[in-house]
Amino acid sequence: MARRGGRDFSSYDESDVKVRPGKGSRPRSKDRPKHKDAVVGLVITKDRGRWGVVLEDGTRVVCMRARELGRTSIEVGDRVGVVGDTSGVKDTLARIVKREERTSELRRTADDTDPYERIVVANAEVLLIVCAVADPPPRTGFVERALVAAFVGGVTPVVCLTKSDLADPGEFEKELADLDVEVLRTGIDDDIAALLERIDGRLSALIGHSGVGKSTLVNRIVPDANRETGEVSGVGKGRHTSTQSVALELPGGHGWIIDTPGIRSFGLAHVSPDEVIAPFPDLAEAAERCPRGCTHAGPPADPECAWDDFDSNSVIGRRVQAVRRLLVALRINETTYD
Repeated sequence: MARRGGRDFSSYDESDVKVRPGKGSRPRSKDRPKHKDAVVGLVITKDRGRWGVVLEDGTRVVCMRARELGRTSIEVGDRVGVVGDTSGVKDTLARIVKREERTSELRRTADDTDPYERIVVANAEVLLIVCAVADPPPRTGFVERALVAAFVGGVTPVVCLTKSDLADPGEFEKELADLDVEVLRTGIDDDIAALLERIDGRLSALIGHSGVGKSTLVNRIVPDANRETGEVSGVGKGRHTSTQSVALELPGGHGWIIDTPGIRSFGLAHVSPDEVIAPFPDLAEAAERCPRGCTHAGPPADPECAWDDFDSNSVIGRRVQAVRRLLVALRINETTYD
């Protein structure tokens, strides 16, 4: 008779032993809820783990992200599926359970050595790059880098020149003409009818340094937005008046515009020269004839660049010079603190 510790185990068999399975052996289903009842909405705010979403019927709800989404980024401009309490009643909380495929992404890094990409906005159709003609003086490098980000991200750029009452914007406009980029004068005394027509019915976004008049322009586009505006300091730097991206509905419900915080620098660590050239098919085709390793900078760095075969006075020749400026801007980050 087998005894252990004074107990008789001779009459026990394996059916009498109950073993609790460990956590690792628990069967888990790979099937995830389909959430066919999810209501579609547009993300209009993001702040500390909470997202503001406007549903298709106009109801505005506050949401958290469902655990099943893991680290899927949810940004202002995203189209998402929402379940739970979608009443919009104060202190209620719904859940974002899925994110629709994006049509565009405007991305940047903190600087050119930062491997972490930040999505500024999602699904924007038009990017309004706001630049002051004076006070502070125009920062060409920033505008060029923003153009690169727009081209690479699949967003149509439009440069908005503010404070045109302080200086002639003509010279700055010429620098952008050969890139086929639309330039609009949107100073306080300028008519912005063309701008309103450009963004009507679309999801647009604004970016720019602090102090260039971005919030003032937003208040003209959406009169009841009441975005805070700030003065420019004596050293030509503006103070931050927007700290979070927010989507504002255009008057009459004809589209949305996303106001972003003032950007200090536009890092492009995620962008390659080939991606800058790709939006210009004529130059991309010519680049295939260049020797391996050509940077397209032209002589003396690249004496055999195929782009040099174009007449410098032709439209494509002038575009070569404009795109080369973009490639220079890609290599040299004009970091400017606000």
